Amino acid sequence: MKYLEVTFHTHPCTETVNDVLSALCGEIGFESFVDIDGGVQAYVQASLFDEDALKDVLSSFPVEGASIRYEVKEMEDKNWNEEWEKHFFRPIVIGDRCVIHSTFHQDVPSAEYDIVINPQMAFGTGHHETTSLILEELLDTDLKGKSVLDMGCGTSILAILAAKRGAGPLTAIDIDDWCVNNSRDNIALNHVEGITVELGDASLLEGRAPFDVIIANINRNILLADMERYAACMHPGSLIFMSGFYVEDVPAIRAEGERLGMEFVHCKEKHNWAAVKLCMK
Repeated sequence: MKYLEVTFHTHPCTETVNDVLSALCGEIGFESFVDIDGGVQAYVQASLFDEDALKDVLSSFPVEGASIRYEVKEMEDKNWNEEWEKHFFRPIVIGDRCVIHSTFHQDVPSAEYDIVINPQMAFGTGHHETTSLILEELLDTDLKGKSVLDMGCGTSILAILAAKRGAGPLTAIDIDDWCVNNSRDNIALNHVEGITVELGDASLLEGRAPFDVIIANINRNILLADMERYAACMHPGSLIFMSGFYVEDVPAIRAEGERLGMEFVHCKEKHNWAAVKLCMK
């Protein structure tokens, strides 16, 4: 599979500019992002690269005063696990209870929950604030015997932790067949059962039995567009955890949840990224 490396030079090169850029590029097919001096390097499958969509993102960039230029380079075929080992993916410990690592890591810290992820360029190693925020929520929630939906599952790291914490049955859904295949590989690596991985979007939820817990780590616009479908798959007492947006987006997420009959429980934040917990009344 061919990848393109797009190097973005951002001015000013701030966390806000780079985070917004990464989030917007994630909506048009980019899978992975690495902060570099002066900007961000982003990776996208060559077959999914839409330069017109990228130019639209940059021409309407929402951070006032920011300017961004970019260069595109075709990546040679590589052992991507080896690249992650060398440059990007390092073991991470969440809440002193969960360690996330890959098969190539040595001297991995011990923890209550050990998760093996071979990301293969799919989003969701636990390093991004939105993923770690949801992982922390799952560690603090009683999941035993609970049915769980993981929307926009990526590597299925969230569904895997939920399964290890006794949840089941679990459904993981993503619009990207690359993520679906990577999820199935990661589920097998972790020897967990009861997770069904499906290719598609929120339209797959029509007519489903209610879930006890819904996880949706996507982005603000998709969450707002799909929350009505999520609500239709909840019963009184169902929980929903959502992330993939900024602190300033919380009021809009909360308002839509309350309109649909949910009670706002709390919001947690990390480096201006946010996660919210709501409960169906």
